[in-house]
Amino acid sequence: MKNIEDINKEAVKKILASKKTVNFSPGDTIKVGVKIIEGKRERVQYFEGVCIAKKNRDINSSFTVRKISFGEGVERTFALHSPNLSSVKVIRSGKVKRAKLYYLRDRKGKSARIAEKIKKKIGIDISLKNKEQIPAEETNVVKSDTPIAPQKSDIKKDSQKSEVKKEEKK
Repeated sequence: MKNIEDINKEAVKKILASKKTVNFSPGDTIKVGVKIIEGKRERVQYFEGVCIAKKNRDINSSFTVRKISFGEGVERTFALHSPNLSSVKVIRSGKVKRAKLYYLRDRKGKSARIAEKIKKKIGIDISLKNKEQIPAEETNVVKSDTPIAPQKSDIKKDSQKSEVKKEEKK
C-alpha cells in the first residue's frame, strides 16, 4: 500500500516534468500570471507584488503575494502547483532575513520598502571573450604611418620657430 505522501510526491514529479518552475523566496517582487476563464474565452491576468510568505509542502505548497492597490493592501495566496497559474516571474530580488514578512502589513510608505539583493556574476563575459579572439586584421583598424607622440626633433624645431616669432614682435 502506498502512503498519501508517496502519491503526492509522484504527483509533484509529474507536474514538475511538464511545468517550468522559478526559484523565488520571500522578499522578492514577483509577477504571477493567473488564467481566468470568462465564458468561452481564456485570458491571463497578472498580479504583481512582494512575496511575503512561502510554504513548501509537496503538492500543498503555496505562496502569498502582497501589493498596494489604490491605497489598500491586497494579499493573495496561490497554490504553487495549481493549473490556474500560467507563469511566475521574478522582477526583483529582495534582501530580507525572515521567512515570513507579515510585519509589512502594518507598514506604509518608505518603511514598507525592501532593499534589493545584488547578485554577483562570476565568470568571463562572453562578449569580451569574443572580441579578444578576433584577429586585428578583421577589426577595421586604420593604421597610419605618422607616430602619435611628437619626436624630439619636432619639438626643437617648434621651439626655434616660437623664438624667432618673439624676436620679430620686439
